[in-house]
Amino acid sequence: MVTPVFPARELARTARRATDRAIYDRRIGDPEHRSIPRRASRAAPVAALRGAEVGADPGRVVRVLVAVTLTTLGVVSAILFVAGAHKNAQIDELRSHGIKVEVTVSSCLGLLGGSGSNAAGYACRGSYEVSGRQFVEAIPGRGQRTPGATVVGVVSPRDPRLLSTPAQIRADRSSWRVFITPAVLALALLGALAAVLTGWRARRRVGSYMGGV
Repeated sequence: MVTPVFPARELARTARRATDRAIYDRRIGDPEHRSIPRRASRAAPVAALRGAEVGADPGRVVRVLVAVTLTTLGVVSAILFVAGAHKNAQIDELRSHGIKVEVTVSSCLGLLGGSGSNAAGYACRGSYEVSGRQFVEAIPGRGQRTPGATVVGVVSPRDPRLLSTPAQIRADRSSWRVFITPAVLALALLGALAAVLTGWRARRRVGSYMGGV
């Protein structure tokens, strides 16, 4: 039997390969070595942004808008009702209990129209005396008056600051027409409330039916 003879270089290469293989096998079996990929894999995902997510409930938004609309209708309607009643009361007060006073024109300013190039009248103020007290108020009308001139005015003894003129009193009448706009708004409010109530009852019946199934 012939024994093969290996060169020295080939023997050294074979021994180095065996040593490297043993080192590699030992590292693979090491727990610390095996945990390295796990640690890396845990750190791989990007951290999610922290914070509460903002979500809008469409049903709640609609309810808020409906509530704001109904409240606005109610408030505007009430304000217009009060303003109309107050205006009629002032007209009736001046026509029934007004007293004449002498008003001295203190100032008069020109008013411009919408385009800014045409005169739209004049805004004048005058002073007068009632029961020993001096008052300075706006004179009704848009006519031009000379400062220092006197005009006849009519005031209410209960509210001397309420100044008018005989011509204005003859032209003014208390009217129900001032309540048209607030009445329309009140009807719209009642219709909207009826619609909301009907929808709420319908949803309640549907919920009761689904709960009983």
